[in-house]
Amino acid sequence: MDWGDEYSHNSFDLHCLLNSFPGDLEFKQIFSDIDEKIEQNAASLEHCIKEIQSEVNKQCPDVRLQTTADCFELLNNYNSSKSPSIPHGDLINFLKTLQDLLKNEQNQEEMILNLLWDLSCQCSISFPSTLSGTSFHFLSRTSLHSVEDHSSMDVISIWEDIRLHLRRFLVSKLQSHNEINSLQQKVLLKNECIQQLLYLYPESEVIIKYQSIQSKPLAKLLQNCFPSYSRESNLDIMVHGYQSAMLKLYSVIKEDFNTLHEILAPSSTVKFIKETYLDTITEEMAKFLANFCELQFKESAVGVIKTSKRSSRHRGAVHALVTPECPQKERNFLLSLNELEFLSQLIKSFLKLEKNVQELFEEMFLSLKILRNKSGILGTPSQEAIREKSRANETSISSEHLLPGKEASLLDFGWRNAFKEVSLPVAYCITTAIEDFSIKVLRQEQNERSSAVTYAMNLVNVQQVWQDGCVVPEEDQPKKIAKFCSDIMEKLDTMLPLALACRDDSFQEIRANFVEACCKVATAVLARLQERGKEFPSRAPLKNLHTLLSTAVYVFQHFMQYDNLMKENSKKPIFLVPVQGYQEFINTLQFQVTDYCVRVCATSILQDAESHHWDDYKAFYEGERCSFSLQMWHYFFWALHHDLWTTLPPKLAQKILAEVLEKSLGLLASRYARAHPSYKRTPQIRLDITTILICTENMLWSVCTSVQKLLNPHEYIDDKIFKIHTHCNNLLTTLVILTSPLTELYQTFQHGIDDSALDSLKPFFRQPLHWSSCISHFYPSLLRTSSAGQLTTEGHLKLLLAQPGCNWNLLLETLLHQNGFLLRILLKSSKCTFQEQSSDTENNMSQVSSLVEAIFKVLYYCNFSPQIFGNVFVSYMEEEQLWDFVYNIPVSTCMESELEVIRCLRLALTDAVKDVVEQIISVMTSGRHSETSLNKPGVPERLHESIPKEWNYIPKETKWKESSKGVTRLAAEAVSIVISKLPTVIACLPPPIKYFYFLSERKMSKNFVDLKKASLLVWNLIVIICRIFEDGNTVELLTVCL
Repeated sequence: MDWGDEYSHNSFDLHCLLNSFPGDLEFKQIFSDIDEKIEQNAASLEHCIKEIQSEVNKQCPDVRLQTTADCFELLNNYNSSKSPSIPHGDLINFLKTLQDLLKNEQNQEEMILNLLWDLSCQCSISFPSTLSGTSFHFLSRTSLHSVEDHSSMDVISIWEDIRLHLRRFLVSKLQSHNEINSLQQKVLLKNECIQQLLYLYPESEVIIKYQSIQSKPLAKLLQNCFPSYSRESNLDIMVHGYQSAMLKLYSVIKEDFNTLHEILAPSSTVKFIKETYLDTITEEMAKFLANFCELQFKESAVGVIKTSKRSSRHRGAVHALVTPECPQKERNFLLSLNELEFLSQLIKSFLKLEKNVQELFEEMFLSLKILRNKSGILGTPSQEAIREKSRANETSISSEHLLPGKEASLLDFGWRNAFKEVSLPVAYCITTAIEDFSIKVLRQEQNERSSAVTYAMNLVNVQQVWQDGCVVPEEDQPKKIAKFCSDIMEKLDTMLPLALACRDDSFQEIRANFVEACCKVATAVLARLQERGKEFPSRAPLKNLHTLLSTAVYVFQHFMQYDNLMKENSKKPIFLVPVQGYQEFINTLQFQVTDYCVRVCATSILQDAESHHWDDYKAFYEGERCSFSLQMWHYFFWALHHDLWTTLPPKLAQKILAEVLEKSLGLLASRYARAHPSYKRTPQIRLDITTILICTENMLWSVCTSVQKLLNPHEYIDDKIFKIHTHCNNLLTTLVILTSPLTELYQTFQHGIDDSALDSLKPFFRQPLHWSSCISHFYPSLLRTSSAGQLTTEGHLKLLLAQPGCNWNLLLETLLHQNGFLLRILLKSSKCTFQEQSSDTENNMSQVSSLVEAIFKVLYYCNFSPQIFGNVFVSYMEEEQLWDFVYNIPVSTCMESELEVIRCLRLALTDAVKDVVEQIISVMTSGRHSETSLNKPGVPERLHESIPKEWNYIPKETKWKESSKGVTRLAAEAVSIVISKLPTVIACLPPPIKYFYFLSERKMSKNFVDLKKASLLVWNLIVIICRIFEDGNTVELLTVCL
């Protein structure tokens, strides 16, 4: 039965605005619809008030409501009004009839519950949910109808018998909810049953009963997923069991939250979740940890006794020995590293559950002022905020919550109390365990280094650690680090939850000891990295320096993340000393790498006496090759490029390579500017400088992060790219001066240069890419702009592929360049590839579909470039001849590759009209329910006759017959909804979709005459709505949330 309001609240839904960015016209349409809805709501309220005034004036001639204020005053004070009484015999007769039906006839419970609810809603009859003493009250909620107070034990006993019967029926339905597979149907069933129980019994009794119902499956869940602990237990298996139990527990909590948060007051919902689930899991964990501590203490005590018998000299190595006379809470024992990891993983599961529950309740308390409690996850809201939240369910909140000066504790998840007994041993052992593990790893690394033939370091790829929210951008994340450092930091990550659980004094010592251990480990690792750094360059290769730099960055980022997670509200850094130490070490290594590479170029690679003997009268290899030093310089740079790209963070790698390139080019420009070649050596210097410019052009793509930085480096202050262009222009000038024929130079400058010509040439020579445009005459360089002053598509693609990592901004810019030129090629090539590879059709089909869908989604969300979506897919429609499918969108997804675009387009339009379809379904469902209810067996005649006439009850069947809507009227209302909502739907569509249809209409208008009557977009939306109702599966999917 429907326990909601009789009339639905038709208000404007702004959900569609969240997925798009409408323009001015769209906003005007949206605001127009909002104003229209506000006016309709105001008119509806005014009409309701007039009906109330008319009814009151008709029923109570002595009460005259002249103004709206009089009506509101009556509604606010209706509980205190008194009404005429009814005969005691009529009430007894009605209750006995209900009792007789329940006892002697089957399946009458639903009908009686419906009747009682109708009496409450229609006649304002409140049946008592609490029986105190011998009084039995039927209180009216308005001044129009009420029941006189009759204190009769007969009435009390009969009503109590009816309630018990109905309660057994509802409890039986609640207990069977686990048999339902659909989550939505399960929530609806529980919601309905709990609301009916709340009508019959007080909230406190209903919550207690529902808790007892839920406790049985919860106990079964904990029994299956929480194995008992013993010394033979596999800790990894146990951790997995606890983690799976936490996930299942949260799903149950979320299910009950969705059931209760709209029925009960916020404080009651929180109390139920806390007492039913959070307290239960805390008690189970406390029992488990008590058993865990007992076994650990016994084993430690036995070990101490055996040790004392063997030798008294080892007694000092034991932390504590507790005699039976010592208090239970002071017991201490040793924990191994594996056991600490086990406890840390348990705490991590609780932290995750705590966070999920917090986010769940923040949805309910979104308008409340939530304060973080010291021992819980949610604090105490203001009473004014509670009033705002509870208006929809005011009767469910006790009066004490609304009194000033009172506070209601919302949620106190006390799982930390379960770990108090184990907190002291953890605090004692965590420092030693971490230090011992790090010492072991460092010693192992030293042994491997001593026995190794080479000094190359053992590397590992960096794994993603912070899945819940990585604060380090991808461009700053290292790629490879030293293995020993990875092992140590991985262990610290495992222990971190022990410190994150700190909320009270019991965990403060754990956090302090963890921080102390981390600082010691950080110092030891830094010392080892510095030691390995000293091996360069005498024994270790340059690649080791890159590894040390990447490892230092990795540790630095880890401790920065630890600091962010642990400091909470405190602004004082926790790991200030190690962070500063690593920052200084990173700066030192970065300078060392750059300085070493530049010095190698200056003192070793570019020192070539044979090649640079400029005054030699003999030609260098007949002028057919460049200097040996430049060839080595080229090899050195690409080797450095490879090492930096595969080890360091992308941003840092580009920075180091750009700096080395800039300084080495400065060195080369200075040397060649001082050269005075002989006539025979002039071809060599021409070939050398040309080689430098070509190599620089190839390297420049790798050090630039954007097209703007490549083409307009002068717009960036103190940028290495601009200095690289300056050195190249200087080298070009040297090339012109040293190698140009003297006759041409004499003819050009014998009369000087005209000032006007010089002024016109100055802007050209000041262009950073002047050198690139000059070498493009004999070298096919992509480092040039098109006629529009932009980089070509090939240049965009080369710049993208030269990056050390995936540059997402550059990728999007490349895809959108020249109106999606690359995307059009991809769409066309996907079709050709599919046709060529006829084998493995299903696999190829899925690849083509995923590519087309990816292109569609990328362009779909480019709201500031809608023309690209339109141009790409309009051209695709023309090439594949898909206009017939655009005009007649298929009902279901087609398997042919050329229809993948149509499928994506249909899904986008379906999502846009979903709210309209749901509203139509709601209207149709209400009409169907009315007709279905007419066919259901109604209230028996003898029960209807027993209802006291003073209540003026009108059967619902009569009202439905009078106001039932025919099929024609329902269809007309559905059409009205479509017509009224379509302007808003179109306004909220993403601009790319609207622009696509704008272009499509221009392409198709010659072929389809019907477009003169309606636009293609409107036609498609109407067709989509019609096809949705024709397809039963789609309607079922959309009605899940109704």
